[in-house]
Amino acid sequence: MEFAAFLECLTSASCIISQTAGGLKIGMLLFLVASGLTLVFGVLGVINFAHGALYMLGAYFSWQVMNVSGHFGLSVFLGALGVSIVGLLFERGLLNRVYNAELLIQILLCYSIVLILDDLVMIIWGDEFLSSIGVPEIFQVPPLFVLDAVIPPFHLAIIGISLLVALSLWLLMSKTRFGHLVRAAAVNPKMLEALGINTTVIRASVFVLGSFLAGLGGALASSIGSVVSGMGNSILVESFIVTVIGGMGSIGGAFLASIIIGMSRSFGAVAMPLFTDGIMFLIMVLVLILRPQGLMGDKK
Repeated sequence: MEFAAFLECLTSASCIISQTAGGLKIGMLLFLVASGLTLVFGVLGVINFAHGALYMLGAYFSWQVMNVSGHFGLSVFLGALGVSIVGLLFERGLLNRVYNAELLIQILLCYSIVLILDDLVMIIWGDEFLSSIGVPEIFQVPPLFVLDAVIPPFHLAIIGISLLVALSLWLLMSKTRFGHLVRAAAVNPKMLEALGINTTVIRASVFVLGSFLAGLGGALASSIGSVVSGMGNSILVESFIVTVIGGMGSIGGAFLASIIIGMSRSFGAVAMPLFTDGIMFLIMVLVLILRPQGLMGDKK
């Protein structure tokens, strides 16, 4: 325990700013992945255990495009787009066949895909750590100093991109016809079918969107860390925690929970560096006890 260091941090403006920026970066990257997971669950009712593997594919696809083109923006976009195509093939070829199956069947199917994708990336790219794709040249500049706090400009860019995606997702789900149909499909798909709406297309579109978000998170993560097979396992666990804390199916809840987890990991690394994961799980346990439906989930 490093409570003295934590108290010292709380009395230092530079430490607070630095840790807050770091927590927002962690939280916003986590939101990109968790929002796709909670969106798929809210509409399809499927707990997609393969979501972390899609995140991993986003990192590998982005790394590959970067090595071919050398263009950062193109690598991130094509990495996420490639994952959305894989997600479409997965949903149309396999997942749609088990929508009405028992939960265990869905979990086994998704876990099988995880193992297959982990082995495939090792066959294609090898089992060694691949170096990150790096940051764009425009952000290869000296860091910003705010009250002596050191903030890399690229971290601010990641936060900004994630906030823009969050805003776009909110507008899509709350202000468009597609969003209204998605919410209706989550509540009463049979009524939509009776009205002549093709719910198959809606389900596929939601899964593609969720896959795109996972791939985007992985593509951005590949710019600040190494790429390796199995890298999606830890982010999957954290995404499920965010989904539980925020409320199953709630995009707003996922956003709030991601910030909470990001801050707990950032400041927890100062106060209890050996217990940062424990803090995250402790928050989840408290939410499950005090508000089982999540912070912004609907009470059943």
